[in-house]
Amino acid sequence: MNKSVRGRSADATPHAASLIEGLRDIGYSLETALADIVDNSITANARRVEILTETAADEPAIGVLDDGDGMTEAELVAAMRPGSQNPLAARHNLDLGRFGLGMKSASFSQCRQLTVVSKKNGVTSSATWDLDRVAETNRWEIQLAADPSNHIWAEKIGPSGTLVLWQKLDRISGGFAHDPSRRAEQINRRMASAERQLRLVFHRFMGGSTSSLKLLMNGRVLKAIDPFALDHPATIKDPEDLLHLQNGDVVIQSVTLPHHKQMTQTAWDEIGGPEGHLKSQGFYLYRGRRLILHGTWFGLCRQSELIKLCRVRVDIPNSMDSEWNIDVKKSSAQLPPIVRERLKKVLERISDGSRRTYKRRGQKLVDENRMPLWHRVLVGDTIRYRPNPEHPAFTEFADSLPVDLRAGFFNCVALVGASLPIDALHADMAGSAEQIATDEVDESALAQAVTATLHRLLQRGFDAETISSMLKDIEPFRSSWDATKRIIDKALGAPNEYEPRSAEA
Repeated sequence: MNKSVRGRSADATPHAASLIEGLRDIGYSLETALADIVDNSITANARRVEILTETAADEPAIGVLDDGDGMTEAELVAAMRPGSQNPLAARHNLDLGRFGLGMKSASFSQCRQLTVVSKKNGVTSSATWDLDRVAETNRWEIQLAADPSNHIWAEKIGPSGTLVLWQKLDRISGGFAHDPSRRAEQINRRMASAERQLRLVFHRFMGGSTSSLKLLMNGRVLKAIDPFALDHPATIKDPEDLLHLQNGDVVIQSVTLPHHKQMTQTAWDEIGGPEGHLKSQGFYLYRGRRLILHGTWFGLCRQSELIKLCRVRVDIPNSMDSEWNIDVKKSSAQLPPIVRERLKKVLERISDGSRRTYKRRGQKLVDENRMPLWHRVLVGDTIRYRPNPEHPAFTEFADSLPVDLRAGFFNCVALVGASLPIDALHADMAGSAEQIATDEVDESALAQAVTATLHRLLQRGFDAETISSMLKDIEPFRSSWDATKRIIDKALGAPNEYEPRSAEA
């Protein structure tokens, strides 16, 4: 291109005051901002990262302290520069950074004053971005402290390490800047919410081995949240599926969680999170073992109660950031077309596994040998549930009625089935199915059902052990098993005219 075509040039250096304010609104939440700071600690080979809060002081503060490699003053100044790293440059495979914007944009999204204190080779340095000062001067200038030890928590830095300090917490105070009590309450509440997200995002770094990361909050060690419940014996793990691509390998592993009745309520609630298992199903995308995105099917299917036990781990290296459109916050991504096709096939396979987990438990409801109280009937394309009029609890009671009342009794039973509140059940199941439970039955009604069922099964030739096993798996006996067992033992304790006879009899 010749000089005349190129024309003149002009200085287009962005105004510091306006651009740095714009960096505050990229879209970080407190959770994603803290996670971005922890990313830097992990990249710096930290083995211990502690999140510190001071909420009761006149000037509240939040800090992230690590025992990583630390930085010299020259390295610190470079790290404080927005856009300090080219996203197209090759990086170490354990580097969790992306654009060289993370620490600055994450911090600015939550506070107006960012200070970084770092120690390396026995020398401590510090640098501060004060957005109020930038607004006054409109200059890209940071302040280098003459005595870094004056900063809060600076004395906690060990032989090497870094402290990222947030002050002027205008975005976290919730509008209560002039009400210290409510401001402290707001910050503490938001930090408690962020804690769970950190336990989830970095759970693969917190595995408990001697080389793992120890993450703390105000001196309290945080426990990892494994969304796949891999330590549970009932978790079903499929083999890893490896997809070789030009810029690295994508590793896919599907997992089917245990049924909620196989887990403690605490464990079930923890891996489900505040939104529950219906919203937590789907793909879990990891970049360098760090969780980027979770609880989505990427539009490949809808969230459903029947497949809510399905979770799929997808691992990608940092060399594939551009293909996946990983954003600055490292909290969103888009599927490359070739990966989308592979995940479609994976989804077809693992969704069948989750459905089987529920259907195995539901199949017993339609096993005629177990004398179900309800029938599951397919009429055309419609599934209907009807009380089983041939259940011994119904037939034996009907036999005790005068003949002219029996038809009316069975009409009442059918009426109960016809008035099953399907819409309400569907709404509840779509929300939190694990919160739905059968109604409690008093021992008198239970005894009637147990005695009638026991009577019929003994007539059919089943022994006591088999009967106990059969009843233990169906309602209402399963939910009231201790009482059911007492009734069975009492009934079988005396000579029973229905005891199975020998072949010679």
